[in-house]
Amino acid sequence: MSPTIPQKVIKYCPKCGSSAFKFESDNSFLCANCEFHLYINASAAVAALIVNEKGELLLTRRAFQPQKGMLDLPGGFVDVMETAEQALCRELKEELNLEVDEMTYFMSSPNEYIFGGLSVFTLDLAYICKINSFIGIDAKDDISGFEFYKPEKVPFNEIGADSMRKIVMAFVKNCLNENIY
Repeated sequence: MSPTIPQKVIKYCPKCGSSAFKFESDNSFLCANCEFHLYINASAAVAALIVNEKGELLLTRRAFQPQKGMLDLPGGFVDVMETAEQALCRELKEELNLEVDEMTYFMSSPNEYIFGGLSVFTLDLAYICKINSFIGIDAKDDISGFEFYKPEKVPFNEIGADSMRKIVMAFVKNCLNENIY
């Protein structure tokens, strides 16, 4: 899926409703009617790379659209005034009932998250997370299940988001196959 350009997403000024809302060269919109200026920036999202004691990577199944039924990494959007690290701990507790013992930043990847027909441009921040215990792990919130995969058995074609696929591929290539984790 090729990314949607911002000027194809917003058509009307969110302040006055005018159609005189034009895309500018600096990734912003300017309303000719009320002079409202809106910059298009990425929303922050987080994802966890978790490996169990057998060296298997944890992937989740999406319970809802977009990409319902596809594989994903556990995580989600960063709330207002929340750090990425706080968001990741909250999301793992909400989705899987897991507590994070340690986390290390791994990489980021841009993404287009289409929700309700609207493109939300995200910057997905991936962290390698250590979990002390998987006792009590439970799929809830917006995931329908979870699965552990050996690095050589990860079904990359079942990972819904391009950003998540890139992150998982880089993790498998750079960390798991070299026993860095």
